[in-house]
Amino acid sequence: MQKVTLGILAHVDSGKTTLSEGLLYASGALRKLGRVDHGDAFLDTDALERERGITIFSKQAMLFAGDKEFTLLDTPGHVDFSAEMERTLSVLDYAVLVISGSDGVQSHTRTLWRLLTRYEVPTFLFINKMDLAGADKDALLRQLTATLSAECVDFSASQETRDEALALCDEAALEQLLERGKIDDALIAEMVKNRKVFPCFFGSALKLDGVEDFLTALACFTREPVYPKEFGAKVFKISRDAQGARLTWLKVTGGALRVKAPLTYRAQNQDYNEKADQLRLYSGVKFRALEEAGAKVLRRRRPGPQPQLCWSRPRRGGGGVRPAFAAGFDLSAHPTRRRGRAQRAYKAPRA
Repeated sequence: MQKVTLGILAHVDSGKTTLSEGLLYASGALRKLGRVDHGDAFLDTDALERERGITIFSKQAMLFAGDKEFTLLDTPGHVDFSAEMERTLSVLDYAVLVISGSDGVQSHTRTLWRLLTRYEVPTFLFINKMDLAGADKDALLRQLTATLSAECVDFSASQETRDEALALCDEAALEQLLERGKIDDALIAEMVKNRKVFPCFFGSALKLDGVEDFLTALACFTREPVYPKEFGAKVFKISRDAQGARLTWLKVTGGALRVKAPLTYRAQNQDYNEKADQLRLYSGVKFRALEEAGAKVLRRRRPGPQPQLCWSRPRRGGGGVRPAFAAGFDLSAHPTRRRGRAQRAYKAPRA
């Protein structure tokens, strides 16, 4: 089973968390569909988030679709918490940019698009709230191609219309369309991975309209990155649990990490030595303790954990977070190996 890390980004009030909830429900990961305005959304776990009805902290959940196991990262949409969102970009395999059908492309939407371009993240677009008055699909598609990218293609259209639009984005797609009369899913997935096309889907996450089709497309047009055998990881977040233990959130980008394994790394001209006292695999507020987590090893387990996890350290005298644990920091179990190697291997499939 292929494992993919998927992030959901949006301008505030575009229905991002509602879409996350819908995807989890449609995949069978949730038995009950929660709502942000009811304060029972699966990924809005903080009391302040439930009170205000907005996402403040990035959260993760796991779901299955087709032959894919997705780690879903729901990120804040409010501009005041954009730093929390940007930390996750360095560990994403794919992103979903949610746009409100009644508001269209907004200022923060353009900022998110520039960030996704900078980090070279393959992107799907879900235009939400199409059930509201004033949502015009044709007008929105014209706005997307004019303001974001000419390669935004409507995947909810007929296959013939979609393939004709895809043929304008890549010569290989044009040749295949002329030779076979259609474009294979494998080539479309390659185009998405290389950011040659940005699939667009329309629907209403609150009413689950278009959510199942979107989930099917995610399973069909995403691919698992190729990871090296040597251990590497990318830290993107530091937090504390309810007991005060420090949680270091990371994505394993190669090899495997075991509990109590020594970790040596260098930052700000200083060497650090750490141990992973406990490995946790989170989905919402719940977690499962692991003995080993790795990009390669865990592919053999189902339901196997994603290479997206955190390790915990007991709180010692109230010590704070070391400055070495910055967003996107690379770790290597071998102190002499050059930093950034895991990052290059992770980005290679997008080149």
